Amino acid sequence: MGSHYLGPWRVDVEWRDDVERLLPAAALARVMAAALDAAGAPRPASIGLILADDAELAGLNAEHMGKDGPTDVLSFPLLPPDVFPPHPGRETTSASEPPLAFALPPGRRPHLGDIVVSVERAVEQAVQAEPEEEGAMRNLERRLLER
Repeated sequence: MGSHYLGPWRVDVEWRDDVERLLPAAALARVMAAALDAAGAPRPASIGLILADDAELAGLNAEHMGKDGPTDVLSFPLLPPDVFPPHPGRETTSASEPPLAFALPPGRRPHLGDIVVSVERAVEQAVQAEPEEEGAMRNLERRLLER
């Protein structure tokens, strides 16, 4: 596992042994940091990015989501949604419920959680993407990388 420090973020990138390394970990960490900036994530913080295969995602999907088969990505957040600014698609909770806060030793950053990606599924989806989906994803990718 490699840790990449980018501004207020520490991105821990872990490749499973049997997964092909299609992109440099540093490039993936930069995109993750840009996504955290775009989401208004609390800072400073750390996040884990685990690059796995369909078999691992299928197991996690069954265990944690109760669904059969692999999926492209699963996230395991450790902080509640209320620590992020409002954005479309986010479910809001009651204003009387304050976000959870954990006391950390001085100099430690909170861990936002982990994201597990099936590299197999991501490659397959990239090959099969419809043109309008590809255009939307390219626009988002461009906005994130320009930050």
